[in-house]
Amino acid sequence: MASRARVAALLAAVLGSGLLFAATWPLDAMVPRGQLGPGFWPRLVLIGLAAACLLKLREERRAGAGGAATLEAVPPRVSASRLVWGLACIFAYVIAGPLLGFALATAAFIVAFMVVAGARGAPGIAATALLGTVILLYTFIKLVYLPFPKGAGPFEPVTLALYRALGIF
Repeated sequence: MASRARVAALLAAVLGSGLLFAATWPLDAMVPRGQLGPGFWPRLVLIGLAAACLLKLREERRAGAGGAATLEAVPPRVSASRLVWGLACIFAYVIAGPLLGFALATAAFIVAFMVVAGARGAPGIAATALLGTVILLYTFIKLVYLPFPKGAGPFEPVTLALYRALGIF
């Protein structure tokens, strides 16, 4: 039978998503008709959250309806050192963003995080960092028009040259 606490948490998340979704409508009050406003992306994320929770609820219901006791998988042991290094990568990314600029900081973050996670193949790490950074640049700067930091000092011209080379500016 599905855990009541788990079902309650999933229902609360669906309800919370709905309430937050409703709270995003005033964000678009000043946006001209036909344009995406600042509430669009949060609403999209909230729809995804509610859908994921509903799917998980359906899974819980099916597991509970089976009648047989299901053995829950034991999660693998978390390496404390990897966890600390992963958090350090995240903090370093936040700190380095304004200095290096979004593009360089993101590429460095992807490389560092993959190494901490255990990836060892340099070509794969480099390709993932390059492709991931380019996809994020196009998605958030070209498509969504978010203003990200370009870097300070010598990093700003590097970022601007990269944006021009990719056709973002």
